[in-house]
Amino acid sequence: MNLKKIFYFAALGAGLTATAAFAQDAAAPAAEAAADAAAPAADAAASGEAPGDQTAYIFNTLLFLMGGFLVMWMAAGFAMLEAGLVRSKNVSMQCLKNIGLYSTAGIMYWACGYSLMYTGVDGGYIGTLAPYSWDPVGGDALSTGYSTASDWFFQMVFVATAASIVSGTLAERIKLGSFMVFVIILTGFIYPIAGSWQWGAGWLSEMGFSDFAGSTLVHSVGGWAALAGVLLLGSRTGRFAKDGTAVPMPGSSIPLATLGTFILWLGWFGFNGASQLAMGTIGDVTDVSRIFANTNLAAAGGVVVTMILLQVIYGRVDVTMVLNGALAGLVSITAEPLAPTAWQAILIGGVGGVIVVFTVPLLDKLKIDDVVGAIPVHLFAGIWGTIVVPATNGDASYVTQLIGVVAYGIFTFVASLVVFGIVKAIMGLRISAEEEALGLDRSEVGVEAYPEFATGQR
Repeated sequence: MNLKKIFYFAALGAGLTATAAFAQDAAAPAAEAAADAAAPAADAAASGEAPGDQTAYIFNTLLFLMGGFLVMWMAAGFAMLEAGLVRSKNVSMQCLKNIGLYSTAGIMYWACGYSLMYTGVDGGYIGTLAPYSWDPVGGDALSTGYSTASDWFFQMVFVATAASIVSGTLAERIKLGSFMVFVIILTGFIYPIAGSWQWGAGWLSEMGFSDFAGSTLVHSVGGWAALAGVLLLGSRTGRFAKDGTAVPMPGSSIPLATLGTFILWLGWFGFNGASQLAMGTIGDVTDVSRIFANTNLAAAGGVVVTMILLQVIYGRVDVTMVLNGALAGLVSITAEPLAPTAWQAILIGGVGGVIVVFTVPLLDKLKIDDVVGAIPVHLFAGIWGTIVVPATNGDASYVTQLIGVVAYGIFTFVASLVVFGIVKAIMGLRISAEEEALGLDRSEVGVEAYPEFATGQR
């Protein structure tokens, strides 16, 4: 019996020892994982960085990236809108111009544009002429509050938007090479210098000018550049009769133009929403949501008001005018999409629709041939949206807003007029009458968008 007891207790002791050893081995990885998880927090604490700073950095960066790819998708919207509103023989050219200008804008904004707009402005008129560099691989500096590459990407897609505005206005008769030279100057120099005055903490920012997401800085700048170009370029052959009457030149595809409008509408949520520039707090996320809602209501207001006015005035509703009414509503709310209440957003967008209905015929009377209606949408509605900011934002001033509108108008129009004038003198702006009649798809691109139907069209 004693021997049995000895074996029994020996076996029991061995079992307990093995169990303890197993538990210790199992606990080791968990302890190591906990230590690894705690290490970043300890490192952050040692460097004076709170874990919340890291979270804000991550979400702010995500906001820029998500907003940026939504605005990048607007390039497709502009391409489809323009492809639908030009004649069949010029569709390939508009597609080519839009992918070309987007790519050129990206390179120029890296080479000099971003630094001119944001580096060393310090209350002045211009930044630094230099290429821009961003965080190194694996960069973890939290001082900026976001990845510098994400900010560059978000700002770059805005400059491409300004160039797209010019493309639509000058469609069907400008030389591809001449247009691309202007895009280089616009995206590398004109837009960045103008943008530095406000978003780069320049003199207008110091004065208190307010333009949340770019009714003036992006859309009116593009509109002023388009106006300068169209005045030098002239109208399409046959667009106006000898007595000055406007001759309709219907676009190739209403479905494409409608698709383009919806794509632009979608992209505008990134355009305005990500201009909150922060998503690291509950308050920021709430404001981004409010911006989305106001942006959508303003576009809807532009559509409904345009439809009503067209029915009352003309007895029929022109779908191309309604599409532009939506875009004018979006441009109008862009200067201040956060502060307005819902009804104010609808009203601001609705007035944008009114602007389209009355200024498109005005341009026809002035014999200004704006193929896609970009000047009423981006220039006129952009001015309206900027001027009305103090009605909803008490920190803004009507006088300062007016000063900003005038300053941007004079600078952009004059600079664009000079550049277009130089290009016209050296390279020529306009294609020949024969090439225009044939269509740019055949004369300059060599690829027809609709080869079965376009040959010899108008």
